[in-house]
Amino acid sequence: MHTVPFWLLIPFVIMLLSIAVAPLVAERWWENNINKLWYVIIISVPTTLALVFCGLGGELFHQVVYDYIPFIVLLTALFVVTGGIRLHCSSVATPAVNTTMLFLGYALASFVGTTGAAMLLIRPLLEMNRDREHKVHTVFVFIALVANCGGILTPLGDPPLFLLYLRGAPFSWFMDMYPQWVAVGVLLLAGYYVYDSWRYHYHEAIGVRPHSHYDDESGFTINIRGAKNFVFLGGIVMCVAFINPSTIPAMAEADAPIYLKFLREIALLAIIYLSLHFTKRQIREDNHFSWEPIAEVAIIFVGIFVTMTPALIYLNQNAQMFGLTTPREFFYCAGLLSSFLDNAPTAVAFHTVASGLKSVGALVAGVDPAILRAISMGAVYFGSLTYIGNGPNFMVKAIAEKEGVKMPSFFGYILLSVTILLPVYAIVEYFVK
Repeated sequence: MHTVPFWLLIPFVIMLLSIAVAPLVAERWWENNINKLWYVIIISVPTTLALVFCGLGGELFHQVVYDYIPFIVLLTALFVVTGGIRLHCSSVATPAVNTTMLFLGYALASFVGTTGAAMLLIRPLLEMNRDREHKVHTVFVFIALVANCGGILTPLGDPPLFLLYLRGAPFSWFMDMYPQWVAVGVLLLAGYYVYDSWRYHYHEAIGVRPHSHYDDESGFTINIRGAKNFVFLGGIVMCVAFINPSTIPAMAEADAPIYLKFLREIALLAIIYLSLHFTKRQIREDNHFSWEPIAEVAIIFVGIFVTMTPALIYLNQNAQMFGLTTPREFFYCAGLLSSFLDNAPTAVAFHTVASGLKSVGALVAGVDPAILRAISMGAVYFGSLTYIGNGPNFMVKAIAEKEGVKMPSFFGYILLSVTILLPVYAIVEYFVK
């Protein structure tokens, strides 16, 4: 493989800074998806030409065709299918009810995926909180718990775990991280409940909430419309679980026909069509469904995938120089890089490094189980530290802003996550083995 020059990492840094700074200095211009698309083209084309000139065009092709396309097709399928499910919660958004909704998403994430759980519950949660003045903290914890941490228990939960599963980790092995799942859930849900109770009782109880809407604070009922989309949601889970090279080895063959290589994506596109065809338009209208959030994600992430290709190559070529040997080192290094790079290939890169270490005792996927656990937790948990750390983060942000929630800036969100989430992860990593 050709060596990637360090200067090729500059476009990725510029891309990250643009996501952070553009909404602050050119908010109205940046809100337009067409403007974002032109910007991504301007920054991606020179990067593409430079990679081709350096002999790395094949790696870029693989990154876009075999990573970005499956990534965005899966996100679109989940976005469309969950957008056809209308969950109407008639209960008042009390701290107890909000905490219950967050726990429900946290419990679902490992089995329908973090993206599936996030897209299924973010709209009803926002609707339930429509009269709450303070709701940014609810969306923030939702991103942490539902869009990231909840997916730690199965390979279906988050892409990095699925790739580690394909590399030999048994499906049920991830359940060994149940103590960490419980610890993170308890710490964040308890902290959220205390903070939301303070907000609810001292900042929204007088003169803020419409009393006619809050007269009855008892009961928690959910009305479901578009329930047939649960079948389609199950179909998406089955596609991810069973339409892959581990169950259909022919998909991985170099000379496999194009339809076989992208059989999973073809099935997902069929599910998208069926969901759009069989769901009543009124359900999507009531959900305020629009294509803008997924379009924004598709545009932003194509720029990220293109410009981060040199960064991933550089990481693979130089990972040994990190000198990592202990689980704690793998946890923080894999985690911190996953916050800014795609956490799936980052986890694979560190798995490659770990597989070269001398280990004593039984191995899991060719790696010391403690180190593999550290890589898994770092990749999944730290994906919540930035908006771009995991695909659903940006989607939740876009949907929340579409509903009028003023989310923190790129750097503002990082400040919150480092202050609140990083200590929780450090506690769990240190005390829960």
